[in-house]
Amino acid sequence: MYRLLVVDDEEKIRSMIKKYAEFEKLSVIEACDGIEAIEICKMQDVDCIIMDIMMPELDGFSACKEIRKFSDKPIIMLSARGEEYDKIHGFELGIDDYVVKPFSPKELMMRINAVIRRYSGLKDAEAHEVYEKNGLNIDFTAHIVTIDGKKLSIAPKIYDLLVYLVKNKNIALTREQILSHVWGYDFYGDDRTLDTHIKLLRKELGQYADLIITLRGLGYRFEG
Repeated sequence: MYRLLVVDDEEKIRSMIKKYAEFEKLSVIEACDGIEAIEICKMQDVDCIIMDIMMPELDGFSACKEIRKFSDKPIIMLSARGEEYDKIHGFELGIDDYVVKPFSPKELMMRINAVIRRYSGLKDAEAHEVYEKNGLNIDFTAHIVTIDGKKLSIAPKIYDLLVYLVKNKNIALTREQILSHVWGYDFYGDDRTLDTHIKLLRKELGQYADLIITLRGLGYRFEG
């Protein structure tokens, strides 16, 4: 049984998520603030974290930053605000998905199951695969990306996007294909999510950013 950590200062939100999660056969642990969430993650093994942003004691962004120092488990952020800045900041910190309140509990469960399946699938991969192009090196098995020998610190979802593009190099990929495979479900919502991640990925790749080609009206292609 997968274990879900729900972090929100509103008890009714935690209870609602717990109700639907348990219906999906997920075990649920609750925390009312970021500090408690960090301590739980240090002491217990969880498969996915649902984290509210606006909380007393320690906000969700700060808690996520601390958790990412010792854990790469999937994190889905909850927020009453849907500003692009908040989403970009969250993705830079390493969150896997972002849900704006009020949200559909069924949609949230779909996203939770998607990130858990994807994370589990990546961990189960056995073959040691490496991609190299000039000074760019991607160790798919170790989840390590280096440029000219310098290790990059890439957020999990941005790494997933890079892996999908590279493993389908020289192939024109539609926006729908990328969203479906990288996010793990038929994405519907803010279409700028993909553009935001591409922008962040290009920033990480630096001198190799031009390997990602924009196909206007279609999607993207990685020239490898």
